[in-house]
Amino acid sequence: MTTEKGNTRQGVQKFGNFLSSMVLPNIGAFIAWGLITALFIPDGWLPNKALAELVTPMVNYLLPLLIGFSGGKLVHGHRGGVVGAIATMGVIVGSDVPMFLGAMIMGPLAGYLMKKFDALLEGKIKAGLEMLVNNFSAGILGGILTIIGLKGVGPIMAGLNNVLASAVDWIVNANLLPLASIFIEPGKVLFLNNAINQGILTPLGVQQAADSGKSILFLLEANPGPGLGILMALSIFGSGAAKRTAPGAAIIQFFGGIHEIYFPYILMKPALLIAAIAGGMSGVFTLTLLDGGLISPASPGSILAVLASTPKGLGNYGANIAGVVVAAVVSFLVAALILKFSKKSDTSIEEASEKMAAMKGKESSVAGHFTNEATSVIAADVKKIVFACDAGMGSSAMGASLLRKKIKQANIAVTVTNTAISQLPEDAQIIITQRELTPRATTKRPNAHHISVDNFLDSPEYDKLVALLAQGVKPTEAVVNQSESTTNQAILNQENVYLNQRFATKEAAIRFAGEKLVEKGYVSTSYVESMLVRDANLSTYMGNFVAIPHGTEAAKAAVIQSGVVIVQIPEGVDFDGNETRLLFAIAGADNDHLGILAMIAETCADVAAVHAMVAETSAAAIITRLEQ
Repeated sequence: MTTEKGNTRQGVQKFGNFLSSMVLPNIGAFIAWGLITALFIPDGWLPNKALAELVTPMVNYLLPLLIGFSGGKLVHGHRGGVVGAIATMGVIVGSDVPMFLGAMIMGPLAGYLMKKFDALLEGKIKAGLEMLVNNFSAGILGGILTIIGLKGVGPIMAGLNNVLASAVDWIVNANLLPLASIFIEPGKVLFLNNAINQGILTPLGVQQAADSGKSILFLLEANPGPGLGILMALSIFGSGAAKRTAPGAAIIQFFGGIHEIYFPYILMKPALLIAAIAGGMSGVFTLTLLDGGLISPASPGSILAVLASTPKGLGNYGANIAGVVVAAVVSFLVAALILKFSKKSDTSIEEASEKMAAMKGKESSVAGHFTNEATSVIAADVKKIVFACDAGMGSSAMGASLLRKKIKQANIAVTVTNTAISQLPEDAQIIITQRELTPRATTKRPNAHHISVDNFLDSPEYDKLVALLAQGVKPTEAVVNQSESTTNQAILNQENVYLNQRFATKEAAIRFAGEKLVEKGYVSTSYVESMLVRDANLSTYMGNFVAIPHGTEAAKAAVIQSGVVIVQIPEGVDFDGNETRLLFAIAGADNDHLGILAMIAETCADVAAVHAMVAETSAAAIITRLEQ
């Protein structure tokens, strides 16, 4: 039963994250629309009839098109995004209300159908006809979906949108809206709020704001009051690390708008959820009573964002500020009672932070607020750091070279190496892996300190670790991996660079690069399939628009000699939701390729350098940039 509940929660989280991934990248556009509305409509701060003409086209066309494009891109890269935007145009024209919900359906649907069509034709298009087929297939599919959206989906979604809007109006008029906090506040702590907030509240709020100039829906989840009250109560009535860290967390939450930072405190003492709900309900009731609301989403949920999105008028500011203050006061009083009269929690704030990360499915961006103190304790005796990946010759080598450079610059005597997870040394004190591989590494070496990263080329964990090491390790000459002194010219050359390539799928890109490794005599034919297996098991996307496909550990026998093939993909290709424009296919025999990987990693750590290489028109220029 517990597993089923966990799977259900994860499924809703995944769905919510997908919805938010369509809306959140475009929040800037929502805010721009809100500011233009607040400034230039007849009741705005600077009424201007000409500029006010921007309001309706932006909310009816720009915002839904951006959502549709983002939805298609999530499924099938830029190509899916274009078809998604085309298809969204149909539901826009087929309705007389802002079609956000329709865009959230048509965008991903178009991207999915385009992806399936491309997969169906993969390898079947004659050379020279790829661009013709790609352009016409996107145009034809987009046109068909636009008509379907206009005649079918648009009217249906308009009806559904009106039903939802009417339901919200009824709830508001019946003074039942405060009850929404019973679901929203626990949802925030369980990371289930995105499906509600980004999928329903924001679209309906924009429509409501377009009609009446503001919407209370924007403040149901974004109100910083409940979190502030709980953190202030912990600052006074808490104990231990929770009491020490709560004041700083309150500043981050209230002014930075990062509500996530107070979730571990509630997980530490679940009874505090009562305070969050009470504060949320009180705040919503106050906003309803005083007719509060925002003109656009407050993202992030900072008091500064709330004030910036408040429409003109002293009454509006008074209502919104009162809603925040009442929520903070009520949550503070309830939390104070809970802390004063309840038993001491058996869970530490550090353990609660780890629990939060496990529930969220990834490491929290604020976890360091609670764990830096514990991590610095182990930093004093660190002598060996190991980067590990599946085969030990690709991503781990690049990450190791970047961290080694940072440690050398900090003048710290710590050895940094890389290896396959199956060969992790017993003396490894800190082990760094891609997030998906961390459980395997933990099982292999449970006594080591494990760090997970999502982006080997640009992870903030590197600088955090170097700072901690600098506090606890006596500065001296850094240990340098001598294997990277191998001459690079024999491996890195212009003949291995392929410019202006286009691929419908990542599989096609990987296969192309693998076949070039075979042609150059670096690997045998079986290595190509192992590259596809390696990426299917764990994405070879490294960050900064760069991927480094390579074979599995078992495929090392298929490597004849070390080699690197560079593929430039200006239009990009989708690697599991990540756009890749530079592809470095790797074959490593012994450690001959490590110097090349270090060179690639150091260059590609600068995203501007990646963009420059993507724009280069000669192979020699790309090689020169890597060797600088």
